[in-house]
Amino acid sequence: MTHDLADASRSSFLARQRVGEAREATATDAAPSAVPASVGDRRGWWRDAVIYQVYPRSFADSDGDGMGDLPGIRARLPYLRDLGVDAVWLSPFYASPQADAGYDVADYRAIDPMFGTLHDADALIHDAHLLGLRVIVDLVPNHSSDQHEWFKRALREGPGSALRERYHFRPGKGEHGELPPNDWESIFGGPAWTRTDNPDGTPGDWYLHLFAPEQPDFNWENQAVADEFRSILRFWLDMGVDGFRIDVAHGLVKAAGLPDMGTHDQLKLLGNDVLPFFDQDGVHEVYRTWRTILDEYPGERIAVAEAWTPTVARTANYVRADELHQAFNFQYLGTAWETAALREVIDLSLDAMRPVDAPTTWVLSNHDVVRHATRLAPADPELGLRRARAASLLMLALPGSAYVYQGEELGLPEVTDLPDEVRQDPAFFRAAGQDGFRDGCRVPIPWSGTEAPYGFGPDGGPSWLPQPAEWAGLSVAAQTGVPGSTLELYRSALAIRREHPALGAGSSVDWLDDLPAGVLAFRRDAGDRGSFVCTVNPGAEPVAVPAQGRVLLSSVPVEVRDGSLLLPADSTVWWAV
Repeated sequence: MTHDLADASRSSFLARQRVGEAREATATDAAPSAVPASVGDRRGWWRDAVIYQVYPRSFADSDGDGMGDLPGIRARLPYLRDLGVDAVWLSPFYASPQADAGYDVADYRAIDPMFGTLHDADALIHDAHLLGLRVIVDLVPNHSSDQHEWFKRALREGPGSALRERYHFRPGKGEHGELPPNDWESIFGGPAWTRTDNPDGTPGDWYLHLFAPEQPDFNWENQAVADEFRSILRFWLDMGVDGFRIDVAHGLVKAAGLPDMGTHDQLKLLGNDVLPFFDQDGVHEVYRTWRTILDEYPGERIAVAEAWTPTVARTANYVRADELHQAFNFQYLGTAWETAALREVIDLSLDAMRPVDAPTTWVLSNHDVVRHATRLAPADPELGLRRARAASLLMLALPGSAYVYQGEELGLPEVTDLPDEVRQDPAFFRAAGQDGFRDGCRVPIPWSGTEAPYGFGPDGGPSWLPQPAEWAGLSVAAQTGVPGSTLELYRSALAIRREHPALGAGSSVDWLDDLPAGVLAFRRDAGDRGSFVCTVNPGAEPVAVPAQGRVLLSSVPVEVRDGSLLLPADSTVWWAV
């Protein structure tokens, strides 16, 4: 047995042992890979699923340490069931030094103590299934933590170590190797290379990290890396998870020889071109292998790509029939609130996915971008919320699957005035990278009460990022049962989406071009079961439109008079036809 295969064998044994320990602790009778009857076995559930992203450290704190955790999430699962979502996506909770909020993983089969234990993870999955919720977990295969045992051994053993082949170690350029091996830049700013010290203290080789120095990139040309991640997939599938969201899915394979880019400000090229370190064609063979593993398990386990690509056509490559099930639609997320732009990106998105028979996904916010209640009108909070409500109804009316980021159902804005001393985004501390302000969308969400932490944790307890005073009026408790609140708007929209036969899965819309200029309107038909129309006015002035049927829901109050409706500025109306 080779050294690499021995590692994989030991890893598989530990995985089975840990699953058994967690299952024994929770005393559940169901087999770990079985599909609970409460979740159901509806074919193609992922084609129209509404998936709610939970950022664990900011969702609910059970023990008062100021950090959200798995028991806190578990206690709030009934809220998500009542909201009307189909699945929960959990951002990383693995053992990690937290150099990048858990996206620097030290052990892919262990829970970080700040979030709980494997017992807690097993109990959360079990309870979610009983409530009819599926569970998707984040997987981070592009890089590990620098505290991962493989990387620590690679440094400790020095040049020639077989462990170094599992990462990208290279000698430097220059007379004494003092320059990085190539000109690649980190997404977080600065060079994408850090120099090591040899065991004897002399300057050594460099290693590649497309993100923070604490996140060394795996070498996916190495068989041990591929074997390890197949084992990790099986570990969590045996725990009962329903799928994976694949972080930096476009980054695993690098161009042969790691060629220079020949340019600076490389961050500006992201999403505009195929780069030597992103969206290389070799990644697709990895996902074909993963798909065979997913298909071995009952209940249609899925994988979702976070893939930043130049075009939606290249995004579609990730969701071919023998690869992944979904890919995030970042082109839609970045589209301006303007009629022509919205129609164009909707058409492009649907057209790209139709040939590969994959669902289009729609998303407006996540843990890496400015919340859309702020992004759509940065200088005007009232207008931003109005547009956010309208944009959310548009998103939920489109065919395919939709993603909701925690707190958007409350209309939470971006927190733009966090003091520098509380920030934790690693990009904030590095020059020339991302703007470093991702903390503003990660502030713990408000549940109840008039003072911080607003039910996030025990009364009077801390929260890892400070919450604004005005969030008292945006809490779950403050909005529940209040007609017209953003929370009740989401609850109503999700209930209608689930019940109306023309909503949910699909691959096209019928545009209504006979309405006044500036109005975005489309129809979706379910034959003799009924039809649905969505009308959107992204403009600054109201527009009179003919009534399309019976008003189902609107982002702002509206009234039909004499067969006509004055569609307010920045609004969306749903109609039953």
